[in-house]
Amino acid sequence: MNPAPITRLLPKRPIYRCLNFPRTPVRTPQRCRYNSTRDAITKDYNGSNADAYMKDPLRREEIERRKLIQGRNRAALGAALCMLLPIVIIQFYDLDDLSNKKKESNSTPNFSSSSSSWFPSDRADAPASATRDFQGKPVVITDSNEELVPTGTSYVPFFPRSIQLPTTSGPEAAPSSEEYTLLGLGIRRVSFLGVQVYVVGLYVKNSSLPLLQSALIKHINPAASTLIPGEKDDLRRALLEGESSERIWDDVLQRRGLDGIEMALRVVPTRGTDFKHLQDGWMRGLTNRTQDTQRRQQQLLAKQQQEQQKKISLPKPVDPSDFADESFGESMRAFRSLFAGRGKAAKGSVITFTRDSEGVFRALYQPQPQEQNLKKGKKDGQFVHLGEVKDERVSRLVWELYLGGKNVSSEEARKSVVEGCINLVERPVGSVEGMVGSL
Repeated sequence: MNPAPITRLLPKRPIYRCLNFPRTPVRTPQRCRYNSTRDAITKDYNGSNADAYMKDPLRREEIERRKLIQGRNRAALGAALCMLLPIVIIQFYDLDDLSNKKKESNSTPNFSSSSSSWFPSDRADAPASATRDFQGKPVVITDSNEELVPTGTSYVPFFPRSIQLPTTSGPEAAPSSEEYTLLGLGIRRVSFLGVQVYVVGLYVKNSSLPLLQSALIKHINPAASTLIPGEKDDLRRALLEGESSERIWDDVLQRRGLDGIEMALRVVPTRGTDFKHLQDGWMRGLTNRTQDTQRRQQQLLAKQQQEQQKKISLPKPVDPSDFADESFGESMRAFRSLFAGRGKAAKGSVITFTRDSEGVFRALYQPQPQEQNLKKGKKDGQFVHLGEVKDERVSRLVWELYLGGKNVSSEEARKSVVEGCINLVERPVGSVEGMVGSL
């Protein structure tokens, strides 16, 4: 047998190979831009069907459109978060305090060698909630026999139970003051995020408490000197319902002379603002209130006309004495001028509205107290008289912004005032002086 054909069939391989000989590079398959979609398709179809499916230009166009939609949605979500983030920061962080702390740290840096920590020296191990609440009981801070009431917000944590306001009676050479007792308080919030604007509290002059007590009791039971539990529930429902609450407070606020009830509204901003912003809110509320009152009176006159089955001459839809005459317009302009050019209203400053027995409206302002007084709970300072409006309709409308009607400026404040009224009518008429501290 000839061995030549056998050797010709064997593979020809080199006996020796150079170690420095370059190896043939291995080509890796290029990743498809639609691998994720291709993998999803492969789960539903066979490999051959998936390849044919991906070659379809309509399918590739649909995949590209979906990617563009996803990118658009992500961009819209990012834009929405960028718009909401500043609102959340303004709501939950006091930027004024942060800036003040930054200025203090830059001006007076603390590099004391005795301190082994960067934290301030008055740092405590217990959280802030432990200081406010001890064994489930709220802590009441007193200073100079002054009792403070929690407000429910850390921006303005407390309101005094009683305040001293200057009186308008007596000789001018001997100024005096009268004591007012807190009946209820609440937070004014705006927008759907519930941004806190200020804390408002209703105070009643101590000598006017029996008059308010009698007026509320007579509304439910004219022959009673106090209300029983069932009657108290009726009074609570009436003070929380829109039309009846406006009717009750309208009757209380229209009393004059010896029966007039002297009250005060105490407003404390929860953050730095200005009088222009506060003025716009109050003017808008008064305008809406007058329009609602005119509409309601017009409906009442139409109803009376229908019941009497005869025509009534109505040259104007509302009696000129109710918010439609020229004098009321002048009074509203005088109310607006009280806050014109007043500038900033700092956080912690106090704006007080008073209403005397004749319905005269007066506005007082107390600037922001010092930091050491804030820590002690003191908020009293020198009063700045902003002005007055003698038209009682203005003060009546301002009070009804917080007390009467379907929509009030602070529902929380109205509910608190209602509970204070319920505590007031639990005692017989004439015994309120002994319960002033427990209202």
